[in-house]
Amino acid sequence: MAKIVALAAYFYQAAVAFGLLIAVAHLLTPADYAAYSLFITISQFAAIFCFEWIRYACSRFYPGSAPGSEALERKALTIEFAACAAICLVAASASMFFSVPGEIAVLGGLVAVLQGGSDLHLTMLRFRQEFRAFSRLQGSRATILAVGTLAGAVVAPNFTSTIVGLLAGYLGYGLWAVFLTRDNLHEAARFEPPLVRKHFVYGSVAASASVLGMLAPLGLKSILTAALGVGGAAGALLALDLLQRPFVLIVSALQAIQYPDVVAAYDREGATPAFRKQLGDYYSLLTGLTLMTAAGIFALLQPVAQLVISAGMRDGFLTVAPFVIGLSACRALTFNMSPTPAHLQHRLLTIFLLAMVDCVLLNLGTLAGGYFGSFGDAALMGGGMVGALFVMAIGVKVLMSLPFDFVWQPVILSAIGLAVPVLATAGFDYSLWLSVSVGVVGGALFCLLGLYSYFVTMFRPQA
Repeated sequence: MAKIVALAAYFYQAAVAFGLLIAVAHLLTPADYAAYSLFITISQFAAIFCFEWIRYACSRFYPGSAPGSEALERKALTIEFAACAAICLVAASASMFFSVPGEIAVLGGLVAVLQGGSDLHLTMLRFRQEFRAFSRLQGSRATILAVGTLAGAVVAPNFTSTIVGLLAGYLGYGLWAVFLTRDNLHEAARFEPPLVRKHFVYGSVAASASVLGMLAPLGLKSILTAALGVGGAAGALLALDLLQRPFVLIVSALQAIQYPDVVAAYDREGATPAFRKQLGDYYSLLTGLTLMTAAGIFALLQPVAQLVISAGMRDGFLTVAPFVIGLSACRALTFNMSPTPAHLQHRLLTIFLLAMVDCVLLNLGTLAGGYFGSFGDAALMGGGMVGALFVMAIGVKVLMSLPFDFVWQPVILSAIGLAVPVLATAGFDYSLWLSVSVGVVGGALFCLLGLYSYFVTMFRPQA
């Protein structure tokens, strides 16, 4: 039951984030939205660069198995976070010497620190198995940040006011989180420097892949902005912001529920036949649900865009959307499923190299697509999708390094469910609603058959 509640919190967070992006895109001018999108990406990158290694260490070592280890681990994690927060704020202030406006530098540093702190706190709650508090805070954070951001955009529909609203939301959430967990985590402990070294060695290598993972879309956005201009890139940036989120949601939710059991089984039993089946089921779920997500987006893309995307961004959004869906599906599988054997076998160099290849090929593909397509928005994003496909092919090689028994039937049904709305889009010029109806009905039929196949092959035998 606790896992279901946690899963619902992930879906709620994604729904709120989706609505927030739509509302902000309507309130801000295309130029201000493009600046807002880049700011969010850069602040997320800063949070990952400074704090992700601590979160990885928390997910690996906290709360610990020995008596009294939880307080020791928490003390080390707290000191690590405080030190990195100070470094982050100093670096943000120093960026003013490199022509970064002072308000942007300060706001960016504060947002990065508050995001990193809230992520670490939620991770600690999840690994303490306090799913009720985790779910309440996960949902509360999404709501409070959305309210703060929208309030800033409504008070003054410009970039600075919107970011000030976001910062106010983070501060409000921080107070709520302190109040809600005021009776937890009060056991005192001494500080042990060896724990910091242990955390840093493991966390820094694992987090490097996340940093590279953020550099890939950041580079893609920078290329789009440079090639198309701030206003011209707004539709493409909105497509990236909106259409990647459902894939992130599916992967995050499945990992939160399924991946810990996979890790525990491998550590306990090794690569036994039972583990190979469990790993194959996990891969099949990730692949099939990613394809179903893409199918749903494709089926509803045109009518939703007509209803919710502002007129100034709609053409650019629809032009690149199919390529963004393909790129996002490939990266969801490459970045989260392909490195699984390397994580299980502690091959950290493989994790790092796969993330680096993803970053390089994605951006090289974007530049190549622009070069051969006169640097139009569709050519740029199409090149990025081709680069993501090459990376996925490399990732399959890593995936095959640990044997698994893949469940094919639901994945094939999901792939057909994606193919139907993709092919139906060819009829948009003839009849929008006819092709949408064909895509929705056909895609839903095969995706439901895929879900039923999962139930029959995986869940009913377990029950």
